[in-house]
Order: sequence, then C-alpha cells, then structure tokens
Amino acid sequence: MIARLEHLRHHPAAFRALTGLTVPLFEALAADLMPAHRAAEAARRARPGRRRAAGAGHPFALAPADQLLLTVVWLRQYPTQEVLGYLFGASDSAAKRAIDRWLPVLERAGKDTMRMPDPGRGRRQPLPALLRGTPAVAVIVDTFEQRVQRPRRRQRAYYSGKKRCHTLKSQVAIDEETGRVAHVAASRPGPWADIRVLRRSGLRGRLPEGVGALGDLAYPGIAGWHPQGLGATPRRKPKGRPRPPRDRRYNRAFARRRVPVEHGIGRLRRYEALAQRDRHRRRGHTARVRAVAGLVNRVIDHRLAA
Repeated sequence: MIARLEHLRHHPAAFRALTGLTVPLFEALAADLMPAHRAAEAARRARPGRRRAAGAGHPFALAPADQLLLTVVWLRQYPTQEVLGYLFGASDSAAKRAIDRWLPVLERAGKDTMRMPDPGRGRRQPLPALLRGTPAVAVIVDTFEQRVQRPRRRQRAYYSGKKRCHTLKSQVAIDEETGRVAHVAASRPGPWADIRVLRRSGLRGRLPEGVGALGDLAYPGIAGWHPQGLGATPRRKPKGRPRPPRDRRYNRAFARRRVPVEHGIGRLRRYEALAQRDRHRRRGHTARVRAVAGLVNRVIDHRLAA
C-alpha cells in the first residue's frame, strides 16, 4: 500500500515517474477537480432508480485524492486492474470503479484546457519569405494510430494497411506558438483518411477568424475546407517531372513549422494508455485521449508560467 498520496508525496522523483506530474502540480489538479467530482458523485447517488439511500453501502477503500492518483497512474503506466489494485492496496474492482468515476471528470477538465490561438496577439515569430503565403497564425493538425484488440465484428473496418493491424485513429490540433493541445477529435477507425477525420472533427467551427490550419500531405484541399481559405500543406512533386528546387526549400521550411505537432503527439504518447495496445474494446478511447491532453496542457502551462 505504498502507492498512496500521503506516502508518494515524500518521494517526488518516484511520483513524477509514475504520473508524469510533479507533486505540487498534482495537488493543484486535485484541488481544481474536487468540486466537479463531488457534483458527479451527488448526481450518481441521486439518479432515478437507485435503490440504496445516499451514504449506504460499503465505504470506498480509497480517498478521492487517491482515486484521482490511481487514474493518473493508470493513464501514464497502463497496468492491468489487478496490478493497479495491488499497488494501491485495493481490489481490482475498486480500481475499476475509481477509473470509471474519475476518467469523465478528467476528460471534461481536459476539454476545458483546450483553447484556440488568439489571432489578436502581437507577439508572433516572423515567417520565412517562402512561407508568406501560409497563415501567420495557425493550429497544426495531425493524427496518430493506436493498436486495438481485433474486433469480433467488422474487422476490416478497423484494419489499417499502414500499420498492418487493427487500429483507432486520433486527430489532434496543436497551437503552433505554445505547443498546447487545442483540439482533440473523436477517435475513428484506423483506415479512415486523415482528411475525412478532419472534416468530421468539428474543428472547422471552432477556429477563430484569422486562425488557419496546417497539415501534411494527408490533408489535400485543406485550404478549401477552411472557412477563410487559411490552410496549407507541403507541395507535391509534379507528376513525371523532378521536384523544383524552390519546392524543396518550401517543404523544408514547412516541415520545420510542423515540428510542434510532432512534439505534441510525442508528449501524448508518453502516456502508455495511448501507446500500448488498447485493452478495452475501443470503449472510452476518446475520453482517454482528451484526459491525457488535459494533463499535458497543465504541464505546458506550468512551464510557460515559470
């Protein structure tokens, strides 16, 4: 029973290795989320058809802060529920209940941290002359795939020829200036084309006026998709002809501009719940991505404020 907050807070290196957060950052997270957790618990106990009176039943083995810690450790390390329960001195069913109660709270908190860039800010890095035709303020869009268990039905619908396995695809939009996650789309089957995921993501309606979107070659026609035409991709090689030197220079400059989205996806996938094979039959995948995005945004905000 050493994996409890009262014990782990005295071992900051182990705490950060287990959660990806520092002790003060986790305590600030717990303080911010406790009101939402209490409201969710009150709604659960007052739901129609509940047979037990409020407060009835066996008391929970873990305090609310330890339940949150357990959920963050689960997202970061992705152990089985039996291992997780053993680490926290609780049963595997108690570990599952803690995750079921805290993951929706973390998902909502993650969505609350997602903000689009402010086009009115004056502090912007100057663009190279080659990129003057691209949006000055933009989010960078990309996707990543996570392997899932082979579906019992509709197996071909989830089989990704690129990864040669069954996958789910997640699309994220990253603020170019800060590296924060600005939007997470609903998870889609791995074979879906990236541009199709983008069109179904709802990102278009969230982009402020003057904020563009940058994508790679998997997003053809992104300029026409954008409500103001503020979209850009690398330049394709002309068919049957060599690539012009100017296009090579443009693509190198464009690739440097897309670095934040690669770093952002790397930060997300340091959480093993988004890196290992999904063990939950694709259920709750979007919630996990958004919960992790919220944790990543909090770490970035802490660094920017320091």
